[in-house]
Amino acid sequence: MFLETTGIFLIILGLLLLFTTSFLARLNHNLPKNTHQELTNFCVLIPARDESKVIEDLLISIKNQTKKLNMKDVYIIVEQNTDPTINIAKKYGATIFIRQNLNLKRKGYALDELIKDLNKRKKYYNAYFIIDADNVLDTNFFKEMEKSYQAGFDIAIGYRNLKNGNDSLVSASSGITFAFLNSSGNETKIKQSRNITLSGTGLYIDGKLIKKWASFPFHSLTEDYELTLYSIANNLTSTYNKNAIFYDEQPIKYQNTINQRTRWIKGYFQTRKKYIPIFRKLLKNNPNFGSLISEISGMKPYILMIIGAILYILSQIITIVKIHDLTNPLMKICFTKIILIIALAYILFAFMTAYIVLKDKDKINIAKDMQIKAILFSPLFFATYVPCALKALLKKEVKWEKVEHTQRWNQ
Repeated sequence: MFLETTGIFLIILGLLLLFTTSFLARLNHNLPKNTHQELTNFCVLIPARDESKVIEDLLISIKNQTKKLNMKDVYIIVEQNTDPTINIAKKYGATIFIRQNLNLKRKGYALDELIKDLNKRKKYYNAYFIIDADNVLDTNFFKEMEKSYQAGFDIAIGYRNLKNGNDSLVSASSGITFAFLNSSGNETKIKQSRNITLSGTGLYIDGKLIKKWASFPFHSLTEDYELTLYSIANNLTSTYNKNAIFYDEQPIKYQNTINQRTRWIKGYFQTRKKYIPIFRKLLKNNPNFGSLISEISGMKPYILMIIGAILYILSQIITIVKIHDLTNPLMKICFTKIILIIALAYILFAFMTAYIVLKDKDKINIAKDMQIKAILFSPLFFATYVPCALKALLKKEVKWEKVEHTQRWNQ
């Protein structure tokens, strides 16, 4: 009885916290104060260690942009002068940067080393685009992102579409997660002038920030989330541009996505440990109040509800074990409660997935039959975040692991 009551209490508490945070998050007034002229001086930074299987498709998509870019301003970051990625990049006129400090892994360190080198050579740009080697850009990507730059935003990210959404249920579900992050989360945030959540790639950073930092000072397991929290703490303005589309390769195998999400969750908690105490001190009279409140709350409402649901189910299982009599009417009630709460969670996540798929039906790069499969599979995919979180919390150190990209672009 105690576990059941506690479970219900935690579920209700999580819901109340979620609704309260959603209301307070609207109290935000963080918009650009100045606009920019046409974007003429910009570059692309591409961490590309051993990416010879996919880099050519990205370079072709850059060359085919409606807003042209000098290919010398496309910087390919590699680790060895024997990397076959170099010969492909040279064919398209891109600039090669070979890293020196190979003891420091992670994308943030690769970007940091390149930017420091550019600063030494006094090479500056008005905007720095960060693109992953496995990405492919829509032909109007730079043209659309220029609109965000001209509007005065310090940071902007485009619409992350799927490169290989039809390869497996795992890749489809993984891609839909990003669609949910953008089409639900970030769209709401830009309507409320809040800072968006950055997700790794397909973004630009205003050159004045790079010049101020003289580096790329974000080196955690999740440098994108670290940059998100930094932008909130420093009242930078950021936006999501749904018309700037790029395509991203998603993991096909289940184990790869488990490793990836475990790293993200570990980085999420490590970064919050650094920034959330700072956020609490910044709340008073802050134009970015809503963003601060939203991040202070973070995943707490969902964690409370998940723990509550687990305790509720556990209480029913304990009762079943104690009774140990299939003829007892209480046995049937306990089984019914377990089935109902699992069914409710399944329907909720399936409905959320269906909503995103229907909302983005004109953009999302997944065949109709795979969309239906992904809607039915997505609750199970979301459920695996729980073991990923436990693994991240219990494992003392989660190392960055390279994800091999192999999918060519054939659209």
